[in-house]
Amino acid sequence: MDEYRIPKHLDDPELIGFWTLDEFIVMVTPFAIGIVTQHIVIGLLVAVASWFGYRKVRAGRSMNWVLHLAYWHLPGGFFGLKAAPPSHLRVMAG
Repeated sequence: MDEYRIPKHLDDPELIGFWTLDEFIVMVTPFAIGIVTQHIVIGLLVAVASWFGYRKVRAGRSMNWVLHLAYWHLPGGFFGLKAAPPSHLRVMAG
C-alpha cells in the first residue's frame, strides 16, 4: 500500500531562519538603517514592529497580495512598469 510517497510541503515558501523572504526584508531594512545611523536599539524595535505590522497586513495571504496592494495605492512610476496601464485608470477603452 505504501508504494508511493507524496510530499506534504511542496508549496511551502523558502525560509531564511524562521521568516519568509518578504518578512526578512521587512525586518532587516529598519535594523540595517538603525546600525548605519548608530541607533541599534531603535532600529531593532522598529524592525520588530514592522515585522509584526507586516504579518498583520498580510494575514495569511501571499506576497503577491502585498505587491498588488502596493501597485494599486502607490504612484504610477514607483514600479516602473511600461506594459501595464497606470492603476488610476479604472475603465479601459476597447
